[in-house]
Amino acid sequence: ATRYEKTARNYLSMVKLGCIRLFYRRLNN
Repeated sequence: ATRYEKTARNYLSMVKLGCIRLFYRRLNN
């Protein structure tokens, strides 16, 4: 895999984690 692919994958995973955290906060509140 190229460096760009690796970065893109990391970015996607970070975005997914952020969305999940926001979702969790809304459920808890």
